[in-house]
Amino acid sequence: MSKKYDFEIILSRKGQGSYKWEQMYEVLPELEDDIVPFSVADMELKIAPEITEGMKKYIDEAVLGYSGTYPKYYEAVIGWMERRHGFKVEKDWILCTPGVVSAIYVAIKAFAKENEGVIMFTPVYYPFYSAITSNKRKLVDCGLVESKNENGEIKYSIDFEKFEEFAKDENNKVLLLCSPHNPLGIVWSREDLKKIGKIVVENDLIVISDEIHFDIVMAGHKHTVFQTLSEKFAEITITCTAPTKSFNLAGAGISNIIIKNEKLRKKFKAEMEKMSMHVFATLSYKACELAYAEAEEWLDEFLLLIDKNQKLVNKFFEEKFINLKALLIQGTYLQWLDFRSLGLKNKELAEFMNKKARIFFSEGYTFGKAGGGFERVNLAVPTEYLEKMLERLYEVLKIEFPKFCKNK
Repeated sequence: MSKKYDFEIILSRKGQGSYKWEQMYEVLPELEDDIVPFSVADMELKIAPEITEGMKKYIDEAVLGYSGTYPKYYEAVIGWMERRHGFKVEKDWILCTPGVVSAIYVAIKAFAKENEGVIMFTPVYYPFYSAITSNKRKLVDCGLVESKNENGEIKYSIDFEKFEEFAKDENNKVLLLCSPHNPLGIVWSREDLKKIGKIVVENDLIVISDEIHFDIVMAGHKHTVFQTLSEKFAEITITCTAPTKSFNLAGAGISNIIIKNEKLRKKFKAEMEKMSMHVFATLSYKACELAYAEAEEWLDEFLLLIDKNQKLVNKFFEEKFINLKALLIQGTYLQWLDFRSLGLKNKELAEFMNKKARIFFSEGYTFGKAGGGFERVNLAVPTEYLEKMLERLYEVLKIEFPKFCKNK
């Protein structure tokens, strides 16, 4: 595949209000200009020119008044779901929210009462925790099982026996599923999803399925939209999707929440009304439409960059480090790095990375207790940034922890 897009442009978001850049400069205000953060999951890449040019043309004529969905918007979303995922969606099933996280908050309030249980597979995306606890629901932690294959590579799997035990507890009402899984980069197999579905159906659970990363899957793997596996699954599922991760549009604030079951949809909508949650953002709707209708080729090329970058990080760890691992991912653009052998406590590891190596990851412990000693790296950057970061990491570890470095 010949390259059409430039994913090597070096950008600076200093002083532009970027959340992760501002966090980085709070820690090290005098940081060199060629260092970027690898934390929050947005991209250090220019958005697709099809979106940029389409937005420029649109803004020349647009009136930025109160706006909602419109026919071309629905056509783009419905077309994308069927074309990329074999997911046949009807217009009435789609509800728009400012983001997937806000939709998860709404869904938890709608489908579990105070003190009722919400099950999740941990370690997992940290807003899942606050969505449950801040709404006074019970967090039911069904930890994933860590093991190693014959090559010593870390693998994670669902403890289905424990999950079924939790599902049978009548106080537990919801499964909050992350698919593909953030931060572990797992694309759940159809077999695993079917096992999950069988258990939730038998125990009358509602599934909130966060599938925001569903477009970002590495070659050799295939994402399955959970609710497409059976009519029964579709009737109990809130499927959370968005163009924001796929096309670097997080700041546009638009998500498509797909709920087939009319009763569940009305319940979700009623909770949205209580929170006065509306999307009036004219530009957000247009950005989503353009992404899904015009920028598919850009996404396909972007996926090649992520696969290249994850293999680069994995190979560097294999060649340069001892007992430190960078797991190859199946999906998302987030890679899970294992620094447990260093023996540092959570805050010590963060300080070591920030102050000594001048590297800013997402701290593993924020994803749950099982994330202690890990770091999550955002791969959606020009490869040059990753190469510089890895060299800084090696040089510092060679001094501070020489026994974990090869070729010292």
